[in-house]
Amino acid sequence: MAALRLGSVPPPTLTGITVTKKCERFNGVFKVVGDGGGDNGFPPFLPKEIEKIKDPFARNLARRIKRLPVQIGCSESYIMSSCVQPLAQTDANPVALLHCFDSSCLEWRRAYPLLEESGLEAWALDILGWGFSDLGRLPPCNVASKRYHLHQLWKSYIKRPMVLVGPSLGAAVAIDFAVNHPEAVEKLVLINPSVYAEGTGNLAKLPKVVAYAGVSLLKTFPLRLYANLLAFDGIPLSKSLDWTNVGRLHCHMPWWKDATVSFMVSGGYNVVSKIKQVKQKTLIICGENDKIVSNQLAMRLRFELPNASMQRLPDCGHLCHVDMPQNVVKLIADFARAK
Repeated sequence: MAALRLGSVPPPTLTGITVTKKCERFNGVFKVVGDGGGDNGFPPFLPKEIEKIKDPFARNLARRIKRLPVQIGCSESYIMSSCVQPLAQTDANPVALLHCFDSSCLEWRRAYPLLEESGLEAWALDILGWGFSDLGRLPPCNVASKRYHLHQLWKSYIKRPMVLVGPSLGAAVAIDFAVNHPEAVEKLVLINPSVYAEGTGNLAKLPKVVAYAGVSLLKTFPLRLYANLLAFDGIPLSKSLDWTNVGRLHCHMPWWKDATVSFMVSGGYNVVSKIKQVKQKTLIICGENDKIVSNQLAMRLRFELPNASMQRLPDCGHLCHVDMPQNVVKLIADFARAK
């Protein structure tokens, strides 16, 4: 359910890091209770297909996924929002990790443990409409709703200026958020940023029946496998097959198709006019073998942003944080700690 009526029960308040909660119905009333694990330690709200995934990093991070109540609309409406919480709060400002288009926090499966080892307070967040949140009563999944939801989560739980990390389309999400809520963002890290597309273009004009047919195709294994082969260079087929299952796990959520169509027909992200409004210091990380977003666009962004630097990763594809997690984590950690 996307909007939960909690009556007089307020959302849990974080002082430092809170224990994750979920909502269940008792005598017709929703109450906040502890989040229990399912088989093999996986949260019970994850699709059963999680059991087929072999990647130990994905399985380990999946066990860490929680749902937090995030207030939307009126004071008694909440979305149970999926994320990975840090185990401890640090003195330094936190790092918040977004993900690519139509993906989930599991993108950070290889980098997240390294970020924790480096001593950073890291949050891996699912953008509204993707990931593993509870959207049984679907809210709008347009840009404004995604921005509002992220701000409400930040205001309720993170509460400090953050280093916001956005890969691919997540970079557009990060730029949109940083311009509209500069108080929430200390710095930006943009990985192979996809920020020059003018929204979803003609897809926004498709009849609903055609849009749903296109989204059904987007879920198919062959199309996802092809995208995975584009994203990574030289990985074994067995790993590519498994990583394809990781990348499409969220597509098994019952609301996924409706949420994706909602985003598509809304027009999507068009942040070209906002790029020069970004005030935050920005690091661009660019995989030199990216076959999805041209390195030339990363270079263009480097010069259009008012305060940006760029680091190139040789022999690295589109998903640098999966492909070369050690390199990406070092760049993020050094950038986050720099004055």
